[in-house]
Amino acid sequence: MSPIWALVLAAATGCPDSRVVVPQAAVVEQLAPAVQTGTLLFSQGDCLAVKCFSASRFTHVGMVAQTPAGPMVYDSMNGTGVRKTPLAEYVALQTPCDLLAVHPAKPISEPQAGKLCEALEQQLGRPYGIRHHLTGSKCEGVHCSEYATECLIAAGLMTANNPARVSPGSLLQGVRQSGLYIDGAEFSLALAPVPEPVGETWCQWSWRCTKTGVLGSCVQMRRWFLCR
Repeated sequence: MSPIWALVLAAATGCPDSRVVVPQAAVVEQLAPAVQTGTLLFSQGDCLAVKCFSASRFTHVGMVAQTPAGPMVYDSMNGTGVRKTPLAEYVALQTPCDLLAVHPAKPISEPQAGKLCEALEQQLGRPYGIRHHLTGSKCEGVHCSEYATECLIAAGLMTANNPARVSPGSLLQGVRQSGLYIDGAEFSLALAPVPEPVGETWCQWSWRCTKTGVLGSCVQMRRWFLCR
């Protein structure tokens, strides 16, 4: 077996590692009372393009806004574009990943929160785009950290010369160094294992393992190369 396929199958079958895995429900239970309007959720996903270009372990970022319906997460995702998602659903969509929450060092003022939410809402439905991250030019599409940066600028919370060139890693570094944000909790999320059927024949077991391995490999390749 070639090294690349061995790596794909290892990732797809979930080889054990040293991370402490927290169930999704427990993560949401801890995050929900802690997040506030402006909280940033950084994800350590598998997208190789973002990892190569940004030299950071974080490949995605979403921003929380408190709404009458509860905390919503706004982000720009490949294949979807700019969207808003309830917190629990967002955590589920990000699994498996490592998730870091960073919170405003002091609560955002009501006028700033209003401007931030307005900026987040105005871009809903905008398509996803990342190629212009290299050139720095504006285009129809927007990537996740560009979207978050533009909204923070609109609220008067930060400045950036070229939001298109901001990566999730550089955004995290910038808000930390400025003192605007402080780190919250970090979690490792993994998909719940599927219980094995009882009383399988060898043929049934062999087919199930083959199907699971191939499907998992396809999902992993999609996460690496299509960033989904």
